[in-house]
Amino acid sequence: MKEAISIKLLYISLAVLCIVSSETKIRSMAMKLFDAHCHLQDQRVVDKAPLLIHIANAAGVVYIAVDGITEKDWHLVKEMSDEFDSVIPNFGLHPWYVEGKSRSWFNTLKELLEANPSAAVGEIGLDKSPLAKGVDFGEQGSPEVVPQLTKLGSYFSFSGHLMPLKEDKARKIVKAVPLDRILLETDAPDALPTNPIFFVPGNATLNQPANVHSVLTYVASLLELSKEELADISYKNALGVFSFQGSKLPLK
Repeated sequence: MKEAISIKLLYISLAVLCIVSSETKIRSMAMKLFDAHCHLQDQRVVDKAPLLIHIANAAGVVYIAVDGITEKDWHLVKEMSDEFDSVIPNFGLHPWYVEGKSRSWFNTLKELLEANPSAAVGEIGLDKSPLAKGVDFGEQGSPEVVPQLTKLGSYFSFSGHLMPLKEDKARKIVKAVPLDRILLETDAPDALPTNPIFFVPGNATLNQPANVHSVLTYVASLLELSKEELADISYKNALGVFSFQGSKLPLK
């Protein structure tokens, strides 16, 4: 009985999503987007991942980079990539969970990457949040270090985490990055934008890859670009990052 009710609620949620997002889907048909970083293997959404991937694809999100964070979820990322052509697999250790790694983690990672040539390495970043207590973020630098990092070949990805900042500060950060180095991401299921278009069925507090549209809208406004211009720029940038020998994407 409970299962039947859950299925019914899911279909109701889908119907609502279709109605709410139909205008966005129509507008997005001419745009290609790339969610450069998310975690659909997260236990909060993994059971809904196929649905969220289909919603994203229908909304013009052509590729979704899914990043593992511990040895325990790498297999989920691989399985997702095997099932969906639009999923770009990434295997890595999130700094928060480094202490829990096994002694053989590096060999496991190496073997996994060798067996899956379409994969990249990630998660590897530092996240500034209340969960990262004790981390000295003063050592991570500021927008002023962007030129040096750009010379080293770095790209910079923006998500809904940018939105709670004061607009002037957000604009300064975004404008410090050359246009040919900008990526867009959702960091789903976290970093729900302040102006989400799509909601995860059953939990409106969680994010999903289709909301890269919201990130696009905000970052484009900060850069005084049209959404179409930034979509094209960020999509081509992401193709450049994830196009390598063995990847799912054509080499540049």
